Amino acid sequence: MANFAQGRMLLSHNFDIADEVIPPLSREEFAKLFIEGLRESAQCRLVNNPHWIVEVLFDTSKFSPTEMGEKYAQALLNIRRSQIKEGLSLPHILILGGIKTTPAMSSSPDSLQPGEWGVDVVETIDAQRFLEGIGWETAIATKPSESIFKVEVKN
Repeated sequence: MANFAQGRMLLSHNFDIADEVIPPLSREEFAKLFIEGLRESAQCRLVNNPHWIVEVLFDTSKFSPTEMGEKYAQALLNIRRSQIKEGLSLPHILILGGIKTTPAMSSSPDSLQPGEWGVDVVETIDAQRFLEGIGWETAIATKPSESIFKVEVKN
């Protein structure tokens, strides 16, 4: 994957579910599911950052940011299907992405830089309540559509 138009995304995990429904993932487990699940389409690694967990490098001539978001949702869904307790519903998965437009908080290679995508991978019982709680519609109202994306999987 050396000669391609490289995109960079940093992923965080927002686990908004009771542990009795589905087990929380450690940073290492979260990173492993993308490292293994995206082997064919991206290079992933665990990062050393208090907020971001996984760095994803991908070929922007092959995949759009939204397509990458769909891959993240599918990778998480594949793992969660085997972990859900019998009789319970899988959580809703939200993949919320936006391009960083403000100055970087750090020059560390593990921090998000302007022009890169920050992506929140959310697991929740109620996607609508979660989005309302973070003010998603207000937050994106003035942003250009090409600078944000949302992938939603409800089961």
